[in-house]
Amino acid sequence: MIRHIVMYCIREDCDKAAAIEEIRVALEGLVGVIPGLEAMKIRPTIGGHYDYVLYSEFESMEALEGYKTHPAHLAVKPVVHGYITERVSGDCEE
Repeated sequence: MIRHIVMYCIREDCDKAAAIEEIRVALEGLVGVIPGLEAMKIRPTIGGHYDYVLYSEFESMEALEGYKTHPAHLAVKPVVHGYITERVSGDCEE
């Protein structure tokens, strides 16, 4: 299993809670649509520099690579990128 974790900063000029909710609905809806994407959770952070965390699980590195270019993922990227100013990510293997 591959765990894919991303942290994001939301633009200061928008309602952060509403932005995170819109992003959550868009991204969590990809589970069951993209092959090999087994779980995805988007949650606001409790503190620190970043505003929310995306936690996802993939059955393999190939599934993660497929996710990155899958049409359903590409379709929701404008929602995410319309709100963010920074992102940092990392992957690890279980």
